Amino acid sequence: MSLDQQTNTHQGVVRFITAGSVDDGKSTLIGRLLYDTKAVLADQLLALSKTKHARVTASDAAVDLALLTDGLEAEREQGITIDVAYRYFATSKRKFIVADAPGHEQYTRNLVTGASQADVAVLLVDATRVDLTAKPAGLLAQTKRHSAIVRLLGLRHVAVAVNKMDLLGFDEKVFNAIKESIEGLANTLGLPTPHLIPVSALQGDNVVDKSDKTPWYQGPSLLQWLESLDTTPIQKIEGLRFPVQYVARQDGSAADDFRGYLGRVEAGTISKGQKVTILPSGSEATVAEIHVSNDHQASNDASGVDIAKAGQVIALRLAEDVDVSRGDMIIAAEGHDQPSLTKQVSADLCWLDGEPLSLSRKYVLRHTTNTVFAKVKGIQQVLDVQTLSHATDIHALNMNEIGRVDLVLQKPIVADRFDQAASTGAFVLIDEATNHTVAAGMLRELTV
Repeated sequence: MSLDQQTNTHQGVVRFITAGSVDDGKSTLIGRLLYDTKAVLADQLLALSKTKHARVTASDAAVDLALLTDGLEAEREQGITIDVAYRYFATSKRKFIVADAPGHEQYTRNLVTGASQADVAVLLVDATRVDLTAKPAGLLAQTKRHSAIVRLLGLRHVAVAVNKMDLLGFDEKVFNAIKESIEGLANTLGLPTPHLIPVSALQGDNVVDKSDKTPWYQGPSLLQWLESLDTTPIQKIEGLRFPVQYVARQDGSAADDFRGYLGRVEAGTISKGQKVTILPSGSEATVAEIHVSNDHQASNDASGVDIAKAGQVIALRLAEDVDVSRGDMIIAAEGHDQPSLTKQVSADLCWLDGEPLSLSRKYVLRHTTNTVFAKVKGIQQVLDVQTLSHATDIHALNMNEIGRVDLVLQKPIVADRFDQAASTGAFVLIDEATNHTVAAGMLRELTV
């Protein structure tokens, strides 16, 4: 491998989230990853070794590894994770951003937040709390709920770390029973086939290095699996998607009347001289200038750049004087890959508020940079996490429930299905009265 190849390999960043029920060992697992990859400074370990809230002690680390992620005082006192804790570490092969999501049902909304920014999900299952007398083995409700959320958010790579295998003597039969149950759950939900790994987060078995205590397991350790993943985004939408976030106008005293449109290119590319369409108005214009944020070449070149691609934050100037406002979407004037302009949608909702969804209430829908009023016309179905069946004839959606609903919007939005483009297929619902974010949504059907 050449030096350039090695550099490129190292630069690949993996964003992953750990999820599971309370006390499954998520924080300890991340602490083990940080400790064994030498991502923890000596003074951090010394400070944590003196904490009064230590729960368990890893014999080799002499510190409660879970405290490396449980940063809030309330978390340390309760021994649970409340907020999403983000940590960074690197190996010789990859860089990692890991999110430790709360396991308690009350904080499911935090899991949704963390998972929405991840490429990979690592689900933890406490082997000691699986009902091995049932056929298939009985999993906790939170394990099923978190799996359903991972499925809804469309994460491509999923691993299941079967934790606390040390307490069961690293029994292969126990692992196989849990594996069968997890694979059945994945099949029912439509999850990508998960990779199962027997681990002991406390002792470090199969976390960073392969363990000699599981000779029957032939797969990689968790870190080896993470290092091997291809997380290159799959771009299903090739056409341009540029939601306008801000309209910048130059001081009126200047001779040059500059009007720029700022935002992030969510999909496709945009080029100088390209014909574009502004939606929802349908006006057409020509791209005159493109300036890329934090781009060294652009900052030294008054004319900007010739092309910008997905992920870049840009300022755009059009040759024609057309009406463009925040919330508008700029797309290519030509192309087969066009978004939908719609006022009626079907979407999956993860309800996050203590107050149930009401069919008589008006909500605010925030989609890309656009904000519109929305009303829930009806609830198609609600997922029962215990049976994994879908209940119909439901008239409310309670906190942490997942359901499919029909929405009617006050004015059209420019959108794609979530499975085609997450950035233009996702939204949040806000309660107009309380200003609470009540639901995270994924667009599934768009009525033109």
